[in-house]
Amino acid sequence: MENAYMNQGAQVDKGENARMSSFIGAIAIADLVKTTLGPKGMDKILQRVSQNDQSISVTNDGATILKSVNIDNAAAKVLVDIAKVQDDEVGDGTTSVAVFCGELLREAEKLVAQRIHPQTICRGWRLARDAARSALEAHARDNKDNEEKFRDDLFNIARTTLSSKLLTHDKDYFAKLAVDAVMRLKKSGNLDHIQIIKKAGGQLRDSYLETGFIMDKKIGVGCPKKVTNAKILIANTSMDTDKIKIYGSRVRVDAMSKVAEIEEAEKDKMRAKCKKIVDHGINVFVNRQLIYNFPEQLFAEAGIMSIEHADFEGVERLAAVTGGEVASTFDHPELVNLGMCDTIEEVMIGEDKVVRFSGCKAGEACTVVLRGASGHMLDEAERSLHDALCVLTQTVKETRTICGGGCTEILMAAAVDKEVPSIPGKKALAMEAFARALRQMPSIVADNGGYDSAELITQLRAAHAQGKSSYGLDMYNGLVADMDPLGVRESFKSKLQVLMSASEAAEMILRVDDIIKCAPRQREGH
Repeated sequence: MENAYMNQGAQVDKGENARMSSFIGAIAIADLVKTTLGPKGMDKILQRVSQNDQSISVTNDGATILKSVNIDNAAAKVLVDIAKVQDDEVGDGTTSVAVFCGELLREAEKLVAQRIHPQTICRGWRLARDAARSALEAHARDNKDNEEKFRDDLFNIARTTLSSKLLTHDKDYFAKLAVDAVMRLKKSGNLDHIQIIKKAGGQLRDSYLETGFIMDKKIGVGCPKKVTNAKILIANTSMDTDKIKIYGSRVRVDAMSKVAEIEEAEKDKMRAKCKKIVDHGINVFVNRQLIYNFPEQLFAEAGIMSIEHADFEGVERLAAVTGGEVASTFDHPELVNLGMCDTIEEVMIGEDKVVRFSGCKAGEACTVVLRGASGHMLDEAERSLHDALCVLTQTVKETRTICGGGCTEILMAAAVDKEVPSIPGKKALAMEAFARALRQMPSIVADNGGYDSAELITQLRAAHAQGKSSYGLDMYNGLVADMDPLGVRESFKSKLQVLMSASEAAEMILRVDDIIKCAPRQREGH
């Protein structure tokens, strides 16, 4: 029928075919990342097959895996998008959100097969989601008024996040490192001010949080290699005008001496600019752009340390950590805020020289130096630490925390099941399906650890029925245990985002009854 009014090349999948295509695509994507869920999850090797790029990366980060997969199925792309949003919003829970959405659609497939309309299922899911959210909020704990307990919560959240990553064997060490880094931000929550420098060599345990700030650049030739009581001018200005830069123009002269005069005039301009900079009373000059040989020589003669080509993020971080401002003009020294720090020196990390700023004025930025055996390991360690830092910065803003280890999923499923008897009609069946999907999450975590998931989940449900609402899975011993003394805690915001995003995405996919694929309009003569 549609072929009568559609262009050639258009294709329509209708009704059952469209729904099956959506279900199969989304469930396949969820199954792809399912085995990476939990502290005993497996890793994936992502290999590029382009002619010029044969590199590989090893990861178990859900968002990284899903971003790397080229997908043709429309519903599968929705799952990839919600994983990306989860990564941007919270940083952790990217695998959980994709897997939970897949489990909801798996349950929906059974309900549709029983001739229950998708809109009825959606209505039931919305009721179940509200009940689950209320249970989650009732279970959340907030220690923001007690700084010591709140710091313990942050430490436990970081440990829980890192337990499913490459850094799991040193999770206590890296959790403390992550908490210290986030607390230095003083609630600004700007992760750009935490710089991560990767240097191959040594082992992961050799990584450390630099109390000052490290810039992976070199000090100018002939400049002092160490400065104490530094006054730093941070600039974004052109320092390469020791040559004529009027492109497309011709300068006619009748003697070589005139060329020398032009060059000398350029040098005089540069001398005047350097003098203005020196008149700020500084002993360190950091520029975002290049510093050519002539101005570098002038700074060296004035006893000023110069650092060139500090990338834009480096300049912004340095301004934050030293309390300075980025300047572009130098006519009014009294209006420029200079950065301050006790010592600037060149140090070695592994076999590389870097510049270290110690005793900084503001101290609202810091540097994490990661060491490791190989580039692949460092990349995965950076992704793991970045997830922990993201979750911690979000927890500093939304201070509520909850128990991990599958505890909240069982709690929410029990709350949904409790509501079911009071709901008339087929919506109740959809609510039961929602509760089953929630219980699948700890079941998958147990399966990934090689444990008997059916046995553990039934024990966990029985424990919750007896009022032990903080019980969850102890994945290191294969038992059901109280999560509070084990310190298995998660961010409330992360879990809430998983619940809302996955259920809304599943609802959107379920409501599809047609998939229309259109070829692009052919241009004339092509």
